[in-house]
Amino acid sequence: MSTPPNARRPDPVTMEVVELIGDVVARFYEDYEEAAGEHALTGAQARLLSLLALEPLPMRKLALKLKCEPSNVTGIVDRLEVRGLVERRPDPADRRVKLAAATEEGRRVARELREGLRFAREPLAGLSDAERRSLRELLRRMLGVG
Repeated sequence: MSTPPNARRPDPVTMEVVELIGDVVARFYEDYEEAAGEHALTGAQARLLSLLALEPLPMRKLALKLKCEPSNVTGIVDRLEVRGLVERRPDPADRRVKLAAATEEGRRVARELREGLRFAREPLAGLSDAERRSLRELLRRMLGVG
């Protein structure tokens, strides 16, 4: 069975889109690191806090989402816990498992982090509501979600 010719080599438009996505990701992370620094957080601490602001998660799942070792997650949670941004609680479904959860203060900081991103205020804000909705739908399709 042969591979279609266009499957082997992306067309120029696809290559440009890939480059632009890379630029967007780099800019997002740069802004995220800066917003994290304004709260005296590392980028990893800010990303973990943002995840926990959505829902409590076990350490192993956090490690998978952050693409790092569970021992690294434990250290990050420890530091956020000392600051009162995160707490550990038993998992109601399995009392042997501990969940990390954002405290009220942690959720507030996570919200401020999101709101503090220049990327959200500048380039995305420059798009119309219809353009942002269209971009959201295209990104969802690319990621195979909702």
